[in-house]
Amino acid sequence: MHWGVRSLLVLTLIYVFLVGVSLLESGVKVMGADTQQRLFEGVSNPVAGLFVGILGTVLVQSSSASTSVIVGIVASGALGVDDAVPMIMGANIGTTVTNTLVSLGSIRQSEEFKRAFAAATVHDFFNVIAVAILLPAELVTGWLSGTAEWISEQLVGSAGVEFDSPIKKWVKEPVGWIKDIVADLGAETNVLGTTMVLIGLVIVLLALTFITKNMRKLVADRIERSLNAMLGKGGGTVAILLGIVITVAVQSSSITTSIMVPLAAAGVVTIHNIFPVTLGANVGTTITALLAALAAANSNSLTVGLVHTLFNVSAIVILYPIAKIREIPIRLAQGLAEIAVSRQALAVAYVVTVFIVIPLVGVAIFR
Repeated sequence: MHWGVRSLLVLTLIYVFLVGVSLLESGVKVMGADTQQRLFEGVSNPVAGLFVGILGTVLVQSSSASTSVIVGIVASGALGVDDAVPMIMGANIGTTVTNTLVSLGSIRQSEEFKRAFAAATVHDFFNVIAVAILLPAELVTGWLSGTAEWISEQLVGSAGVEFDSPIKKWVKEPVGWIKDIVADLGAETNVLGTTMVLIGLVIVLLALTFITKNMRKLVADRIERSLNAMLGKGGGTVAILLGIVITVAVQSSSITTSIMVPLAAAGVVTIHNIFPVTLGANVGTTITALLAALAAANSNSLTVGLVHTLFNVSAIVILYPIAKIREIPIRLAQGLAEIAVSRQALAVAYVVTVFIVIPLVGVAIFR
């Protein structure tokens, strides 16, 4: 197949893949929108708040969506800033479920799966470590919320800003068509959401299979080295900025990190260079809630939006610059991937346990 034709095919497959991810997100949102709202309200224990943040984000597979809901609840006065902060941190962990699920699409090909699963779970480990450090520090000192509050006091009164991503619009349009078709068949809300999720899963898995297959043929070794060299420039600074730009463009860290998974599966980009892209995605995803808070021009809601940004920037400053510390989440992800390849059932068990069982048990104990 001609290089240009294969390039066009890969771009088309990536678009189809993004539609599938968006369909998954929308389907889960249809099933869990009301549940998410009820879940966030009335939680005062910080540990319960953390687990609620994880669950609420898993429900919609988007930290942008869940933090925007939290911002709205804080603006209404139903939730305090101190109670919202652990939820924001939980949202950072919950959002990683999408790319981890996407990595399971390569489970039948051992080497591809090992690379994909490591690339996905490095995001999990980084966010868990960041929360383990910054949540206790926040509870003892209140420095994140305090700094955010000071900044919000300087900014309140600024004109609200809205940004509609054209890329997100292009992806959402076919999702709307599919939703309308299923709804026209008379499906109830839960059936509608479930059907959208199932269709989304099929699209994601099929698109991933063909993206990985064609990406390997498309990208020659020389281009592969150039891409890795570009992402590695400036000690990861370029890659972090790339992650921020992509995420702001598509307004979803899940999409940014999920794009990286098939690249990793195909061996096009190394885990060391994917890692900083995911950190940039963490920062980029805070833009949506921040703009929502600015539009509300409410001091408390803006504080919560700023906490999300400060948390992710602080995590990068603490965990990324020093090589030995930077290697910890990478080594943990690679170790887990080695285990997952030999015992594939454990990979599925990991996703269910980390993102559903532990948060549910945590909420039940601490709420």
